[in-house]
Amino acid sequence: MIRPKLVVTTRYLPAIEERLERDFEVRRAADGVKLSRLALLELSHGNDAMFITPMDRLDAEFFEHVSSSVKVIATYSVGLDHIDLEAAAARKIAIGYTPGVNADATAEIAMLLMLGAARRAYEGGELIRAGAWASNPNAILGWQLTGKVLGILGMGRIGQAVARRAAAFGMKIHYVNSSQLPGDLVGDAVYHAALEDMLPDCQFLTLHAPETEKTRHIINSRTLAMLPKGAILINTARGGLVVDADLIAALKVGYIAAAGLDVYDGEPNLNTGYLELKNTFLLPHLGSATIETRTKMGMICLDNIQAVLEGNAAPSLARA
Repeated sequence: MIRPKLVVTTRYLPAIEERLERDFEVRRAADGVKLSRLALLELSHGNDAMFITPMDRLDAEFFEHVSSSVKVIATYSVGLDHIDLEAAAARKIAIGYTPGVNADATAEIAMLLMLGAARRAYEGGELIRAGAWASNPNAILGWQLTGKVLGILGMGRIGQAVARRAAAFGMKIHYVNSSQLPGDLVGDAVYHAALEDMLPDCQFLTLHAPETEKTRHIINSRTLAMLPKGAILINTARGGLVVDADLIAALKVGYIAAAGLDVYDGEPNLNTGYLELKNTFLLPHLGSATIETRTKMGMICLDNIQAVLEGNAAPSLARA
């Protein structure tokens, strides 16, 4: 049996690697080598498919020059902002991705960030490590989640998963979405048609919207000022939803009490202003980073690749 030739741009969890070696003829760069666009294009020649990550940026120029042998590219992600879908469609290259699989894992990270930011976990950890734990009972006072209003921007699978968890903490849920959702999905959550209508109610705000032309930099000095003083912001969606300089300025003066961030504009680089603040609780894009979720993501990617190459219906293909 002839195995499909597959370009792979990183190493994956053992179960995924086992399937790669069993079902494909794998072509990859040396371990630890970040492939440039040119190197990725050269590696594509004569191969049937590619298995990439969000660190691999596939723009229009990439699709102009990618080998005609490539029929499908699967990305190890839910987001697709690193791929020019229209350029891929023009070359008739199918794009597979992993929608929905990371909802629970990302919702857990959102709650971790919410609790960490609200309870000043970074500052507490610093005191422990510095051996400076004092007996002053008022040294590090945070804010409880119980009874607070949580605003959710984007009530898809992840937003709904966060709402269920936050409700269990006694929070009151408000949300903005492209449309109002039925009660069996969102319970007694309060719907707002516009972000501006919801923000004045939100003691906590968590972001779960995709980054588009409409949502890029939607959290800025104007919208931050609509939140009540002392609000807490959580972002596990995309860094580009936030104007970093505006959020940092609001954190510095305490108008925004704290922020919990897992994503950053331009990551893995981030605005270093966040690092200078004690009221930021920061993680390195760990939203889907559980063994269970990352294994499922890899298997869905390989399912997509095999389905396209065999002429079958793929589980999840992106549309331009």
